Amino acid sequence: MPELTATHLFDTPAASVWQTLADFGAIQRWWPVDISMPIERVTLEGEGIGMIRHITNRGARHPISERLELLDSEARRLVLSIVGERPLGITAYLAEGHVVEADGARCRLDYRALFTTVPGNEDAARRALLKSWRVMFRGLELACQ
Repeated sequence: MPELTATHLFDTPAASVWQTLADFGAIQRWWPVDISMPIERVTLEGEGIGMIRHITNRGARHPISERLELLDSEARRLVLSIVGERPLGITAYLAEGHVVEADGARCRLDYRALFTTVPGNEDAARRALLKSWRVMFRGLELACQ
């Protein structure tokens, strides 16, 4: 199963980044709007572990549905999966974000995913996921300033 990893450094305390990331249903508040397919709306299903956020991006044929699998505030670790119809030929997706304190004023977000795709689509999915993660990192950065 392919694995994808990325790390982003923030000039912000870990508590601030974690608080923003951990508010799973509030992604639209901090996700950048100056991109080609910004979030149009988010519909929530359930609460807490197991909740699903259905993210509809402008121009998308269907929402991306992400289920919260784990939220560990003590370790500052979040795990989500994409359920239902998946984009980019992805057939399975499980991602983990871990906010790590660098010092009192800075932190990093280690992000990784395990995913599978239809045959021949792995490289395209990898590129698209990394692009999406860069947008996520930028949104978190702006929200936590």
